[in-house]
Amino acid sequence: ALLLAAGQGSRLAAATGGEAKQFLRRNGAPLWWRAARALTASPRVRGLVVVFPPERLDAATAELADLDRDHVLGVPWRTAAGGPRRQDSVRLGLAALPATCGTVLVHDGARPFLTPALVTRVADALTDSPTIPPADGAALPFGVVPGLPVTDTIKEVDAGNRVRRTPARADLRAAQTPQAFRTAALAEAHRRAEAEGWEVTDDASLMERCGHPVAVVEGDPANRKITLPEDLALLADRDAPRPCSGWGYDVHRYGGSRPLVLGGVPIPGEWTVSAHSDGDVLLHALMDAVLGCLAAGDIGRRFPDDDPRWDGASSSLMLDMVMDMAAEAGLEICHVDLTVIAQKPRLAPHVDLIRRNVARLMSLCEDQVNLKATTEEGLGFTGECLGLKAAALVSGLRRRAAPAFDATPDRG
Repeated sequence: ALLLAAGQGSRLAAATGGEAKQFLRRNGAPLWWRAARALTASPRVRGLVVVFPPERLDAATAELADLDRDHVLGVPWRTAAGGPRRQDSVRLGLAALPATCGTVLVHDGARPFLTPALVTRVADALTDSPTIPPADGAALPFGVVPGLPVTDTIKEVDAGNRVRRTPARADLRAAQTPQAFRTAALAEAHRRAEAEGWEVTDDASLMERCGHPVAVVEGDPANRKITLPEDLALLADRDAPRPCSGWGYDVHRYGGSRPLVLGGVPIPGEWTVSAHSDGDVLLHALMDAVLGCLAAGDIGRRFPDDDPRWDGASSSLMLDMVMDMAAEAGLEICHVDLTVIAQKPRLAPHVDLIRRNVARLMSLCEDQVNLKATTEEGLGFTGECLGLKAAALVSGLRRRAAPAFDATPDRG
């Protein structure tokens, strides 16, 4: 796939402090990164070339390497310096493709809302002949474009703004990217455009001008392009709260040196557990569930059991640290459902106190926390009183803590 991120975005410059739209930062990364992830999430994409402005090539390449180190695009990638016009950037990007690349997807970095499903649909339409059967004996397409039906009446006008004709809406489609092409044909078309001085607004137009058939498949209304200042509101819309859930599970063996604590509440009796921290199996499962909502790993990564700082540490304090992480990430916890599984001791007398304490620790109302205590009917690990287990399910809304966009340059 070829991702174009070399444009200047002059129509947005005043609203962004001169920053090109594809470099606006959202959730800690530039917009072009969102497009890169969607492209490479499609199983049809086996490599990526990102075209950047020449003056930002080194810094943008370094940031791409940093982002890929954290998120792993899963395909080989390289970068290329673009040109002054979109078609120049495409031509230079095509030159950076490996010689074995038979088909290519070309996508605008200013369309950050594409989905892997759209990428796959466009790619399949070019390579899978039954998708677009030849009409009237015509050859299979050299290019495929996603398009949407036009809902407005379109007027074709002359230089004096007089209506020349009104095309039938049924015959019109609003073209989007990514657009798929046979690589050799597209490269030859761009060489011809450069030699003959053609100006085109997209690659499909160029292929049509060269006489190559181009087909249209269903586009995606959400695949909007950031072009005008008012389009920046699209970024804010995408920051609406998103439902999320996380599940946690933990086990501790009986017989260690730590007194039994559940949900921050000491359980009277002689039962003890083996643990590095205080061994609160319920809060450990709960912390894992909260981290699950954040896609932030587990407590083993945050509080490793070989770190002396957590030797005997209070799980209530550890939960407080996890809740701080959740707040910074914009997570609003809506409901917590907890289960403790233990044959002994009998936990029913302590359930209400534990539930209230968990609600207090998480700054939640009591009706947002549920706790169940059960047994495994004398079976297995807990049934033989070797230890106890806990499970937690947390549901919430993930809100963006950062502004919708930040025009701060990527580096330096």
